[in-house]
Amino acid sequence: MASGVPAVAQARGPAVAADRRAQRAWLARFARRHPLGAAAGMAILCLAALAALAHHLAPYDPLANGFSAMFGAPSARHWFGTDVFGRDVFSRILYGARTALLIGFAASLIGATIGAIVGVASAYFGGTTDLVIQRLADIMISFPIIILALAIVAILGSGTFNLIVAIAFSFVPRIELVVRASALAIRETAYVEAARAIGARHWRIIFRHMIPNVTAPYLVMLTAFLGQAILLEASLSFLGLGVNEPTPAWGLMLSGAAVEFVQRAPWMAVFPGLAITFTVLAFNVLGDSLRDALDPRLRP
Repeated sequence: MASGVPAVAQARGPAVAADRRAQRAWLARFARRHPLGAAAGMAILCLAALAALAHHLAPYDPLANGFSAMFGAPSARHWFGTDVFGRDVFSRILYGARTALLIGFAASLIGATIGAIVGVASAYFGGTTDLVIQRLADIMISFPIIILALAIVAILGSGTFNLIVAIAFSFVPRIELVVRASALAIRETAYVEAARAIGARHWRIIFRHMIPNVTAPYLVMLTAFLGQAILLEASLSFLGLGVNEPTPAWGLMLSGAAVEFVQRAPWMAVFPGLAITFTVLAFNVLGDSLRDALDPRLRP
């Protein structure tokens, strides 16, 4: 028995190495065919690194007030200037990236996962279950995402957790419809019919045989909605329904004094706005490139 363990490990070694080579080859092919998507992916990785290392890279405490440096223009000491409280704008943007990425990734992951499960279950069970789920999804989709998120935040209240819940809930019906379309074809495949024939449980078929086969649309929708989640977080924070002061957040930096003193200190609004623009653009470009790479109908 013991002698069989090294043999199994040795047998798995070449397989693992082959998988890694295949992954590297796919990444190289993706970068070659979709250079803009690869550049967007690198930009997102750099942004994540900046957010993770903000406490090392930020030259000032993002919460520390410096009333002697109020409305300071961009300079060698303060690269992006200072705000109405004398806080360093560059440091707050670095820490604001943490807030944006945390809420964006959490909301997109939760919303996409729940939407994928509901979409696959709706396609698998069909009948009344499918009819009820689709009508509920139609009702939710009839509202713009920001209106639906505003209503949920108004009910739950502001705060990071409630903001994640509101954004994730707004994404569920849109992701559910896309995943359901793929799951309808998978439901009729031979291996799903074989699993039914041997008496496999419904949820085992859904989680083991159907959900792994909708990974491509799931990943595409997840990446596409990341940019929307960050934009929604900024919009709700701008309206005063997102994260609360003094938490560094890009949308929060655009509201209040940034609007009031835009002519006197335009850098208070320009730099957070540029951070939102480039981040959302990078996620959208990456999502489009992943869709082209993973959709078999669009492959050359």
